Amino acid sequence: MSKTNLGLLRIIGFLEGISYLALFCATMPLKYLYEMEELNYAVGMAHGLLFCLYVFFVLLVTYQLKWKFSTCFWALLASLLPFGTFVADKKIFKKA
Repeated sequence: MSKTNLGLLRIIGFLEGISYLALFCATMPLKYLYEMEELNYAVGMAHGLLFCLYVFFVLLVTYQLKWKFSTCFWALLASLLPFGTFVADKKIFKKA
């Protein structure tokens, strides 16, 4: 699966979705309820890196596979929504 850019996009999308959920469901409450900021910083940095990689690979795969603008738009929008990258994997990336 990771031999193509689409396969890498699917892996990065999965990891980005996990980091998004970890950031907002686990580390944000720890930061504000128990003042544990270090974990939030580390997960936030990982999430930021994965988000940038996700956007880059969506644009790369859009160019390579000649996706329509709407497909690219929905794939990028998915990165902003909780569980969005998981839905995009099932609805967009698996079909390509």
